[in-house]
This record gives sequence, C-alpha cells and structure tokens, in this order.
Amino acid sequence: MAKLVILNQGMTGRTFELNVDRTTVGRVEDNTFQIADASVSSRHAEIFLQGSELLVRDLNSTNGTFINGEKISESVLKLGQTLRFGQVELKIDDGQPLSASAPAPAPVSAPAPTPSSAKPPVDATLVIPRGVSLNALEQSGVRPSSGFDTNAAFSKKTNKANKYFIIGGILVGLIIVGLIVFLIKQAGGSSR
Repeated sequence: MAKLVILNQGMTGRTFELNVDRTTVGRVEDNTFQIADASVSSRHAEIFLQGSELLVRDLNSTNGTFINGEKISESVLKLGQTLRFGQVELKIDDGQPLSASAPAPAPVSAPAPTPSSAKPPVDATLVIPRGVSLNALEQSGVRPSSGFDTNAAFSKKTNKANKYFIIGGILVGLIIVGLIVFLIKQAGGSSR
C-alpha cells in the first residue's frame, strides 16, 4: 500500500497511507490528511488513487504544489519523486523493500559499508536542520528551497483602498470646514 512520508524536520517520518480513491490534503482538520504547517493552505490539494497511479491536483493553494521542484496544477506522482505542499516535502513509499538490483543511493558524506558491518537497507533521506548555510546545502548536493527567504507570497501588501479612504476623508473635512467658515461670514454680514 502506498503512503506519503513527510521529510521536514519536526515532522520527519510522519506518514499517511493512501488507501482511499480521493485524499484531501490541507492545514485544517476536515482534510483526510492534515498537515499543520503555515505554508500549507487550508484546502491545499487532493490526491486520487487510480489503479497504480497517484494523480495530484492543486486546489489553487497560496504557496503551490510541486513535484521535483516543478510547480503543478495537476500531475501524476511516480515513485522516487518528491512532492511538496508549500514548504512541506514528502516522498511516496510503496511499502516494498528496496531491491538488491537497485540499491538506494548513499548520502554523499556516508562511508561505504564494510562486509562485517552489513545492515539492512536504510532510507537515504538527508535531514537538514534549520539554520544550515547555503554553502553547506550546495556541498551536500541537496537543492535549496526556491526563494524561501524572498517568497513574494509572504511580502507585505499595500492596501490602496485605505489610502483613498483617508484622502477622501481629508477632502470631505476641508469642504465642511470651508462651508462653516462661509456660513459664519454670511451670518456676520447679515447681522449688520
């Protein structure tokens, strides 16, 4: 049975088994698969189980849905690909042990195992703690998240309606003051 495994630190290893035809993914509780992360929209995406294929459809999320770093609106997810909702990365696990003919790639910094220390195959997921420098990411061969620090989706937006409201209020105030001055002059002129 296929399942999604979260790769982000703090949620590493959290899984969700894809055992229904339609799975909704999002930040709020009424989703089939809830991911409580600020970069995930309340109703972010849906995943359809169609035979042996997984179809991922973005639900017009704020921060997008990506497969292997490519933004998608709808696409088939295949084994070995990385799925990302906002800033939360996941991989698909089909529940099958790694075969001897296709061993998992070892992390760049890991030494080759010796025959005396043979261990069962291990997941080659590289967990990167927060605060890692860009140089450390480039040396490890892991591609940094695109535009994490300069994401325009989180930039402060200006509100033109407030500016127009303030300008309109000032103009109305000036007109009222002008009318009061005009009426006082008229009242003063007619009392003579």
